[in-house]
Amino acid sequence: MKSKKEKEEIRALAGTAWAMSWPMLLVMLFEFFISLTDVYIAGKLGREYQAAVGFVSQIYFIFVVFGNAFTIGTVSVISRQFFNDPAEFRESVGSILKALAAAGLILGLLGVLLSPLVISLVDVPGEVKGPAAPLIEIYAASLVFHFILINTNGILRSGEGVKKSMVTMALVAVSNIGLNFLFVFNTSLGFRGIALSTAVSVLAGSLLNLFFIRKHLPGRSRVNRQTLRRVMHIGWPSGLVQVSWQIGSMTIFLIIAQLPAFQVEVMAAVTNGLRIESAIFLPAFAFNMAGAAVVGNLMGQGREDDAFKAGLITAAMALVIITALTILVVLNAETLAGFLSDNGKVVNECLRYIYISMISEPFMAWAVVTGGALNGAGDTRSVMRVVVLTTWLVRIPGAYIFAIFFDFGPQAIWWSMNASILVHCIFITRHYLKKEWLKGP
Repeated sequence: MKSKKEKEEIRALAGTAWAMSWPMLLVMLFEFFISLTDVYIAGKLGREYQAAVGFVSQIYFIFVVFGNAFTIGTVSVISRQFFNDPAEFRESVGSILKALAAAGLILGLLGVLLSPLVISLVDVPGEVKGPAAPLIEIYAASLVFHFILINTNGILRSGEGVKKSMVTMALVAVSNIGLNFLFVFNTSLGFRGIALSTAVSVLAGSLLNLFFIRKHLPGRSRVNRQTLRRVMHIGWPSGLVQVSWQIGSMTIFLIIAQLPAFQVEVMAAVTNGLRIESAIFLPAFAFNMAGAAVVGNLMGQGREDDAFKAGLITAAMALVIITALTILVVLNAETLAGFLSDNGKVVNECLRYIYISMISEPFMAWAVVTGGALNGAGDTRSVMRVVVLTTWLVRIPGAYIFAIFFDFGPQAIWWSMNASILVHCIFITRHYLKKEWLKGP
């Protein structure tokens, strides 16, 4: 039996975790509505546009990987500085934003220049390539603002400003959704408005976040290379995780392209299914980011035992909420799939994807949130090893072998995805419980 003091400590940690988590849940809800609107509007234009939006999102997030990885390193480093050394916190913020802006400009330019070549080389149906090229060019041109937005969100989380981050993402969501309908249906932009609405909204969100963190900006100061090295040292494994994950997701689309029939319909179906699934995955990712910030703060205060407990408490919260959301999605799957497409083949395949993928959602939630706690402690390499190995030794080979070689159809791809998540959950939990990560990076 736990003593009264232990119960109070657990309640306090749960309160801390929830205070960080609930604004992030709303942030992810805004993200969900943005992605759902993109797919809904693309569906109104045609199945090839839905397939293009899904395929382009996989390519674009490969460009975004650097910013995401940098943000994970940022949260791990500066969440400890916020309590211990405010002056160092401000200097780190300035150094990080300068480096990230430069990286965003360079990678964005490369994206604009190289995206048409990448689109032309990949083996997807020609009717998907047509709309994909201009979409990715617009997304790439706005990459620097996306980098600033996600990193300033990380800075706000690290400095107890998560509610301000929530306000920013509410603005981004409202403007993105409104501009989507305006640009696509009321201007000559057509399908290009899907990408342009995102670009304009991300710009507005990055400017608002810079306003929110203005008191943490150091003014003219040197770039602290030691801080950048620490951020990169912690962040690069997460970058590799995301590159691996996104290339794996893009490879799934390429495997679908090898199916003997209905490739475009299946691509559109999985695009829609992923957007519906994001109603579950995005809340899990909210707990992932919240757990990283909480664990980083606690370890910065020298409270390693509390950090371990806080990670488990956050994961348990996520497990309960994600399980409830999974049941809700399954019960409403037909309505959701029918809302996003009026093509019977697309709707039926989307339903099959949802019913199969929902089985692994609780395991995904636990693995993602405990992985976030490890990221907050700076142990990003262990997460990297697990994700890369399960993606490329379980998910991709299983999808190709059973769907293409044995011709079991697209459902074999969805079951292979489930298998990789289960293996991921087992290995990440085993590592977490060993507590070796509490020693720090």
